[in-house]
Amino acid sequence: MSDLLYSETEDDLRAAVRSLLTDRAGHQELLGRIETDSPYVPGLWKALAGDMGAAGLLVPEKLGGQGASHREAAVVLEELGRAATPAPYLTSAVVATETLLALAGDSAPAAELLAGLATGGTVAVLAVPLTASPYADPATAGPYADPATASSYADPATASTVTGVADAVAADVLLVPRADGLYAVPAGEATVEPQTPLDLTRPLARVTTEAGTGTRLAGPDEARAAVRRGLLAGAGLLASEQLGLAEWCLEETVRHTRERHQFNRPVGSFQALKHRMAQLWLDLVGARAAARAAADALATGSPDAPLTVAVAQAYCSKVAVRAAEECVQLHGGIGMTWEHPAHLALKRAKSDQLALGSAGRHQDAIAALVDLPAPA
Repeated sequence: MSDLLYSETEDDLRAAVRSLLTDRAGHQELLGRIETDSPYVPGLWKALAGDMGAAGLLVPEKLGGQGASHREAAVVLEELGRAATPAPYLTSAVVATETLLALAGDSAPAAELLAGLATGGTVAVLAVPLTASPYADPATAGPYADPATASSYADPATASTVTGVADAVAADVLLVPRADGLYAVPAGEATVEPQTPLDLTRPLARVTTEAGTGTRLAGPDEARAAVRRGLLAGAGLLASEQLGLAEWCLEETVRHTRERHQFNRPVGSFQALKHRMAQLWLDLVGARAAARAAADALATGSPDAPLTVAVAQAYCSKVAVRAAEECVQLHGGIGMTWEHPAHLALKRAKSDQLALGSAGRHQDAIAALVDLPAPA
């Protein structure tokens, strides 16, 4: 049986990332930046990805990375979720990196690109919608097909446009799936038009690439397998981001209800609020187990990884939303204001609920993977 407890190395990594985010990207800093053209904190990505080496956790040492695993990357995402940090970590250091790792053994351009990603000097984004599911074969139709993903596999002879691509505005390279394979297209050769997202800390964009641009990294079959691997890793580690977000919401709510007094008593001493927070704590215990199991399954290459990831996403996405909603409600009037960071958590939780497959799509995947078809 796998040990899902955090190791000493993981605890040290958590402390370092939390210290960096507290110093450079606290909630008040983010509240000021989301009203600007770019929510990304200047210098934060270099410090996190390059100086700390977090961008290369999934990349083997022989390719210039840290040679760590999904467990360590999950810890980083927990902290990024706690702070609702605007950073292309999930999209570049996880999804794009995993996609390229699937090709690195047979593709010199993919291996070269991975080396840049590992140092944090290059940001790559897979040009599929944020809502793309890892369980659908984009080349086929059927009950588990994903039209959003399939639309990304465009005719290589024509220009292709994909909407809702997360962090595309921060990308140096776009990994563009086409009918004849996967291409690496420099961001300067594509048209990236910012869109208005629900979650202002994770920018979305419409990406248009012209026919004939980019370097071909793989053929169609290899590309589909690589994209699926990248999306599966992203979905599994997104559960850790949702876990971190939910933990912050509960901690902030407990702190507030201890300090806020009514009738000369802390509001947190009222039995009805105690019950709500206790139930949320129980939900968090389950979410932590599910998220850690998904990270461990990905790290060990378990054959049950798709099922474990689906379970984690189906559960953790709902817990994160519920925790954020409780955070807003139990803060009372201040929780409804733009000045309080609770709305950052709620918007990130709602956005994450749709990212890389909705809870319903993951539940459908669970039914298919365990041969238990859902009711018609």
